[in-house]
Amino acid sequence: MSDTTGYRANIGVIVPSSNTTVQPECDDLRPYGITNHIGRVTVKTGSIADPAAYRAHVELMRQGIGGAIDQLMTAPIDHLIMGVAIETFQGGYEGAARFREQLEAQAKVRVTFGSEALVAALRKFGARRIAVLTPHQPEGDAIVQTYFEEAGFEVARLLGLKCAKPTDIARVPRATLAASVNELNGDDVDAIVQVGTALAMAPVAIAAELMLGKPVLAINPTSYWHALRTLGHEDRNDRAGRLMREF
Repeated sequence: MSDTTGYRANIGVIVPSSNTTVQPECDDLRPYGITNHIGRVTVKTGSIADPAAYRAHVELMRQGIGGAIDQLMTAPIDHLIMGVAIETFQGGYEGAARFREQLEAQAKVRVTFGSEALVAALRKFGARRIAVLTPHQPEGDAIVQTYFEEAGFEVARLLGLKCAKPTDIARVPRATLAASVNELNGDDVDAIVQVGTALAMAPVAIAAELMLGKPVLAINPTSYWHALRTLGHEDRNDRAGRLMREF
């Protein structure tokens, strides 16, 4: 017997406790008959500007993911989205894949990493040279750049906003995000990618695609697209830009 509300699928989404962006951006894309269910990893909300504090923040997140999965999987979840950012890029392309496989073995369902979803989307568009927007400190930026390079992309430019606290990320104004996209754009890039799941990028990405005439991929809508397609659901709409409409 199927779930009465989520009769097509129940999607679980793991997020940091400080994150106020992933849930609404995923809910904006939820098709009828599919439900979203949030599990939170407790994090501290102090400054992460210092390299040691940043590393401690990332490690606390990584250590808490397993417990959040165990709690969320007491519900009949069909697929998991990891709505965390840097942890899905750590270890490079192959290291991140091993971590995802570890989480799949624990959850006993397929898991979407934002990093891998972005790679899948970029390949759909045939993009090779990319520009990347992040909220991270330089150490996080290096992790992200290494991941994309190991995945076979040339990172022409990367702009890190260096948000000082986890809660600062969701407060970055859309005007700042739009200006950052314009700064990253150029004839030498095939696509622009945003990472950092707390950045409220979804509507900015849609508008930027229309203005720039190239793919602008925000991590949360891209992850949700990947989850739907992995589950075999081909719902198409205009709420996630070209990606959800064309592929």
